[in-house]
Amino acid sequence: MLARKSIIPEEDVLARIAAENLRKPRIRDRPRKARFIAKNGACNLAHKNIREQGRFLQDIFTTLVDLKWRHTLVIFTMSFLCSWLLFAMMWWLVAFAHGDMDPSTESTMNSTKWTPCVTCVRSFTSAFLFSIEVQVTIGFGGRMMTEECPLAITVLILQNIVGLIINAVMLGCIFMKTAQAHRRAETLIFSRQAVIAVRNGKLCFMFRVGDLRKSMIISASVRIQVVRKTTTPEGEVIPIHQVDIPVDNPIESNNIFLVAPLIICHVIDKRSPLYDISAADLVLQDLELIVILEGVVETTGITTQARTSYIAEEILWGHRFVPIVTEEEGVYAVDYSKFGNTVKVAAPRCSARELDEKPSILIQTLQKSELSHQNSLRKRNSMRRNNSIRRSNSMRRTNPSLIVPKVQFITPEGSQSASET
Repeated sequence: MLARKSIIPEEDVLARIAAENLRKPRIRDRPRKARFIAKNGACNLAHKNIREQGRFLQDIFTTLVDLKWRHTLVIFTMSFLCSWLLFAMMWWLVAFAHGDMDPSTESTMNSTKWTPCVTCVRSFTSAFLFSIEVQVTIGFGGRMMTEECPLAITVLILQNIVGLIINAVMLGCIFMKTAQAHRRAETLIFSRQAVIAVRNGKLCFMFRVGDLRKSMIISASVRIQVVRKTTTPEGEVIPIHQVDIPVDNPIESNNIFLVAPLIICHVIDKRSPLYDISAADLVLQDLELIVILEGVVETTGITTQARTSYIAEEILWGHRFVPIVTEEEGVYAVDYSKFGNTVKVAAPRCSARELDEKPSILIQTLQKSELSHQNSLRKRNSMRRNNSIRRSNSMRRTNPSLIVPKVQFITPEGSQSASET
């Protein structure tokens, strides 16, 4: 308004706005890196410019299993229809070559001992129906083969063999698609976020994994990999550099007993890629931690694999998972509504390297946490005490019968003293 009325020159207004903009820190959003593994376990990878497409036909069964359901059903239907039509054409040619299609043969059959190759096959439609009856072994009884034509017997044997092969391949493909291992992985769940907290005096990277089914995963094992973009000393850029990190497991076989949700822990030590990363540096890191759970399905014996990943924004520093397993009436109960819930705990904000070099940082952090906890308890107790006093005073004001009456005492000297009892 002032600038419009020319009370303040426009040059001064523009200079002031420019100065304020310079003082304000400009925070630019860091470009988000594409995930290598999605949260549901799907690989975020596209294959392009594949020249040797014929390699997929060399393993035709795996190609059929990997196809989508609509493509598989189309191939399933067309394979049977094409085989029926092909052999229907062959049966029609056999009947035509033998002369069974000639209308004059019908009267000849009644007068003489004329025998056709296939009875009641006088058109392509009847040949198609006979082809279906042979391959599916229906056998209605109206059309049947005779021993007149050896070529027809050869076609019958060939169609039976081809039909068995098509049945075996197509039914095996449908069975493998319905019993694929990743279907069982749908009930293996991971926490949406991972945490970094102190456990047994060490900084640890932790996440929770669980199984929703009662049927167990046998010989289940967990692997963790860090995927990041690195550059070698020679200048070579590796866009997807994978580094295995160990998992803290007291069992020597490195298998887990996944009967209830477990917290998988990775101790951040000198072998860990997270050894030099602090809480402030974690936000700036372009890394992705991939979690792979493998095991054998108890009911089918098929090996299954469940995957997920955690990027820097999904790792909470100074948090811990809440307990979800309780004992109720002699049975251990799992509350899956709190599966991914966390609580904030005391944890040093420095890196694991700094914590190893200066162990006093952990002691100071725990002492500060204890003092803050005690102060919060004192404040809570004082607030409760004040609330109780206020409540009692308000009750006395509202209820006059609770007020103590004043009693006067007369001394022998005749003086009076008032006191409250």
